[in-house]
Amino acid sequence: MPRKKVISINPKTSVPKYRQLIDSILSAIERKTLKKGDKVPSINQICAEFKLSRDTVMFAFNELKAKGILKSQPGKGYYIASTEIQVEERVFVLFDEFNAFKEDLYNSLINSLKGKATVEVYFHHFNYKVFKNLIAESVGNYTSYIIMPAAFDNTNHLLSKLPQDRVYIIDRKKADLERYPVVYQDFEQDFYDALVEGKELIEKYRRLVFVNPGGKEPVERSRGFERFCQENNFKYEIVKSLAGIKPSLWEAYFLISDRDLVEMVKIAKYCKFKLGKKFGIVSFNDTMLKEVVAGGITTISTDFNEMGKTLANMVLSRDKSQIRNKSRMIFRNSL
Repeated sequence: MPRKKVISINPKTSVPKYRQLIDSILSAIERKTLKKGDKVPSINQICAEFKLSRDTVMFAFNELKAKGILKSQPGKGYYIASTEIQVEERVFVLFDEFNAFKEDLYNSLINSLKGKATVEVYFHHFNYKVFKNLIAESVGNYTSYIIMPAAFDNTNHLLSKLPQDRVYIIDRKKADLERYPVVYQDFEQDFYDALVEGKELIEKYRRLVFVNPGGKEPVERSRGFERFCQENNFKYEIVKSLAGIKPSLWEAYFLISDRDLVEMVKIAKYCKFKLGKKFGIVSFNDTMLKEVVAGGITTISTDFNEMGKTLANMVLSRDKSQIRNKSRMIFRNSL
């Protein structure tokens, strides 16, 4: 049996070598690479191959013996005594910020993991230094890591400190993190598909306006919006804010910010524009409140409850898939 399939030591991570050795053997048992009665590499082999001290290897082996996973036979070495692994699942979750739809995601994740794992959640608030420090402080303290990089690019050097087979990316598919399992939104295609889905209602409007503040928001949405408008000959505009905007009848506004949503509802009320008749509003990321505001706000949203369930299943089953969590348009009176 090739040793490389059993033992894996990363010299660049801050996870203690003895812990990596223990995790390697437990992971090999989970993958069924090691079965009951199989011999594991000897202490001398591991020391020579990975340049570890004998004390480090003995410390790891003694812990595995205490758990009943390993047994030793004098003069012959160490063997797998049991494959009944009871590992307490501790999950580190790093979100960008807390809001109503992240609460739905978090509650879904917690409920799906209930009784099977403990979860600790943190927020980086789009602050790179906070993001970096929280990841560094989490190393070796959890069995799984759910990371939301948000707008940060080139974070692979930070995540490489974590055990690769226990990291799950959420919300955005990043080029430098393509080796990790992920549950993501395709922001460009999702916006485009939602507009196609609502085209019959949208066609009555003479001009479409997408208010995209930029910054922490995904730039891909603008590309999906432009593609739809150009392919279907809609007059359109992309702006960063409502400053200086004077809404007119037969216009539809697509709003990322909930502050902009409230402001536009107030403007429509002041101008006596009846939503969904000659003036349209579409918001992103559905919440319960949007079901009732101004008679119901049409939204473009992914299913955050489904995202939480998918993440929980991936963590518990060690699933390494890359899964798109699609969005859809939820039709209400405002369009």
